[in-house]
Order: sequence, then structure tokens, then C-alpha cells
Amino acid sequence: MGSGIALVCAQSGLDVVLQDVADERVKAALATINGLLSRQVAKGQLDEAGRTGILNRIGVASGVDGLSSCDLVVEAASENEEVKRKIFMSLRPFLKPDAIVASNTSSISITRLASVTEHPERFIGMHFMNPVRRCNGRADPRIATKDDTFEACKAFVAKLGKTSTMSEDFPAFIVNRILLPMINEAVYTLYEGVGSVESIDTAMRLGANHPMGPLQLADFIGLDTCLSVMQVLHEGLADSKYRPCPLLVKYVEAGWLGRKTQRGFYDYRGETPVPTR
Repeated sequence: MGSGIALVCAQSGLDVVLQDVADERVKAALATINGLLSRQVAKGQLDEAGRTGILNRIGVASGVDGLSSCDLVVEAASENEEVKRKIFMSLRPFLKPDAIVASNTSSISITRLASVTEHPERFIGMHFMNPVRRCNGRADPRIATKDDTFEACKAFVAKLGKTSTMSEDFPAFIVNRILLPMINEAVYTLYEGVGSVESIDTAMRLGANHPMGPLQLADFIGLDTCLSVMQVLHEGLADSKYRPCPLLVKYVEAGWLGRKTQRGFYDYRGETPVPTR
């Protein structure tokens, strides 16, 4: 997600800095970006000078102190509240006073995350759907977010050539409040033996005109992320209808997290994905 945000920023003419806790992750992100741009060159969608120009706009910071000149810092760490809070606390000594800080969280309370920052009025949720280069963004103000912070982030999203929507600070916001319960229900449908992986996905593709089935989508999102969002919904709204399916929990405990681990509801280790149930 972080590499995707960096890429769309650089493609829009903005200078951007990548920073991660591990150097190999930054190298992997740069390799992914270069691979995407090289494919565009091969297809004639971009020339070599354009590719070089985009790459030159992406810098690397070895630590959070390298973000001191940034006007906007977007956190895109794993969907874990404690991890995110530690990141925001580590940023506090280094950011300039007027810098805006945003979280790419898809479910966690913006108000709680903002509480650990030095300037909560300049904190906002700004979630990009995956893949970033194809999808639009969403802005999530918290209680103390200033209007000019919100407007600046709307202008930023527009500069990227994307459309922003506004969501209030409720668990899972809009998209995941609707999407993840549907995915969780699909997992329950599988768990209860109503249908197989293939039949569930085929039924939703053909019957509901979805571009991909809910179990295939879960693999694409990451089953650990799906579980995290459902746990946020279940705990935050205290409603049993958001209880994560035990089968989803079991897959995550087994380390079958979807495409990123090569196994989830489908096995991706061969030439074509094969359902695992």
C-alpha cells in the first residue's frame, strides 16, 4: 500500500519519501514501483524519460527523522492499532509544526490514533483502496480535525487525479463497514457447507455482477486484514452480527493469509489458483 501511494504521488509530480522499519521493505517497494513503470514503458503507455523522472521523485529515508521536511506524512503500516500508535509517537520529535499526519487505516478509530500525536488538529484518516493506482481515496476527520486540514487533504487527493469521499469516524468507516461483513458471511457460507469456494465465488460474480468473488477478494485483501477489520467492528459496535467466522480465524492461525502467502481460500503456488476447500 505504501509503495502504491508513493507511486501515484510521484506520477502526479510530487516529491515523495519512502520510509520503513526495514531497509529490505523499502528496496522491495522500489522494485515493485520500477516493475510497474517498466511494464508501462513496454506497453507504450510511458516513455523511458517519464519512468526515470518518476523514480527520481521518490526518495528514501533511513529513519523517521528523514521525514522532517515533509508537508504530509501518510502512515500505511499493518492494520494493528498498537503498531500505528508507536509510529505516530516516534514521529512527534521530528515533524515540522504545520505538517499534516494521516493514517491509511481501513478500520481503526482516527480519534484514538490522533490522541497520541502532538497536533491532533492536523491529524486525519486518509484511506486509499488497493491497488492505489486504480482506486480512489477517502478522508476521515476526527473530532478535533481542523477544517483547513480536511480541505488540504481533499486538495491533495484531487491533485492525484482521484475522487475523495468523506466518512465520519466510526468503526470500519464506509467501505469496510459494508464489504467485510459480506466477505465474513461468505466465509460462514463456506464454513456451514452451503457451497464450495468455487461455487460461492461463481455465484456472486454471475448473480451479483461482482468483478471477483468474495473469497477471492478476501485473499487479495489478506485474510489477516479481513480478520482485523471484523474484530474492530465486533468490538467497536458490540453486535454479534459482526462476529468473525471461526473458519476465517482458523485460516489466519494457520498462516494461510491469501495471495501474500500463496495460500488462502485458493492455493496460488501453481500456474492457476486452486480452491483449498
